[in-house]
Amino acid sequence: MAIAEHEVFIERDAMAVYRFLLDATNLPLWRDDVRSVKLARGQAETVGAVYRKMVAGRSGLSIPAELEITHARPGAEIRFYIVSGPATRWGGYYLSTENAGTRVRFALEARRAGRFGFFDRFSFLNGMLQRRVSSDVAQLDRLKDVLELEPAI
Repeated sequence: MAIAEHEVFIERDAMAVYRFLLDATNLPLWRDDVRSVKLARGQAETVGAVYRKMVAGRSGLSIPAELEITHARPGAEIRFYIVSGPATRWGGYYLSTENAGTRVRFALEARRAGRFGFFDRFSFLNGMLQRRVSSDVAQLDRLKDVLELEPAI
């Protein structure tokens, strides 16, 4: 299992950040490994919505994965679960309002899924998964850049 978290301060109000993060089709704007995202089922931007995303694989080919929004508290919290892909992942965005903006914490956990689960016995592969999860949450810095460069809504 791999666990990582990262936080940034974004000079935007919490609801603007929340709305941007709740719309999973925005992922390619700030996640360099996400190539595309589209709504697969459910109502967009609500709990239960499932998005199919294509992520960059190690060989350069796109790998499909599905992300389900499992919890949403307006302006404060969004949790999700990756329901398909080579690793089971779950995590969330946690927002808190501060004087001139919003502090955002991105926490993520991952465990190899299905037939890949037996690889957990090999510590070097656990290290690879940990590096990947740490890299994923560190991209929160790109979210800050994207949101602060856009005109305020």
